[in-house]
Amino acid sequence: MNENLIMGEIMKLIGSTTSPYVRRIRLLLNDEPYEFINLDIYGEGRDELRRTNPTLKIPVLIDGDQELYDSRVIARYLGQKLGLETLTWDQENQLTLIDGANDSAVTMLLSERSGIDTSQDAMFYNLQRERIMTTLRTLSAMVEAGQFKQWNYPAICLYCLVDWLDFRDLVDFSEVDSLVAFRDGHRGQPGVGETDPRAA
Repeated sequence: MNENLIMGEIMKLIGSTTSPYVRRIRLLLNDEPYEFINLDIYGEGRDELRRTNPTLKIPVLIDGDQELYDSRVIARYLGQKLGLETLTWDQENQLTLIDGANDSAVTMLLSERSGIDTSQDAMFYNLQRERIMTTLRTLSAMVEAGQFKQWNYPAICLYCLVDWLDFRDLVDFSEVDSLVAFRDGHRGQPGVGETDPRAA
C-alpha cells in the first residue's frame, strides 16, 4: 500500500463492472484502498452519473476535493499520487491505439443496441470497422514483438480491451490471435478474476 494513501479520506471510483475503461483503473488500484461505486449508467444510476460527471461518462475518480472524469487523466493522476513510473511516448502511443479501438467498438455496440444495422455499407460504420481491425493488427504485431511483456498500465489497458471485445463478441480474432494469447497469458494477474465483466 502506498504511504500517500494511509492518511486521509479514501478515494472513490464511480463506474460499472462491465466497462473496460473502469476495469483498467480498478486493476491499477488493485493494491490500494478505494471505494468502488457500481452504477447502472443506462438505468437507475443515470441521475447520479449526471450529477457526478456532466459528460455522462465513466470512470469518475473522487479523491477528497479532486474530481477526475476520464480514465487516461485518472491514470496520470494516480501515477503521480502512487509514484508509478512515468509512461514513455511509445507507451502513450500504445494507449492511443488501444483507446481508438475501444472507442470505435463502444460506438458499434451502442449503435447496435439502438437498433441500427452497423453492418450496412455506410461511411461512418465502415470507418469504425476499419479502425478497429487496423488498430488490432498493429497491437497484435506489438505483442509479438514483445512490447507488452511487462504487466504495466498499457498492458492492463490492452488486456481490458481484448477481454471486453471477446466478452461482447464484437471482433473476429482469427487474424489477431496473438491478442487472445496475450489475454490468456495474463488471466492470473492480481485483480483480473475479481474484475471480470462476466461475473457482473
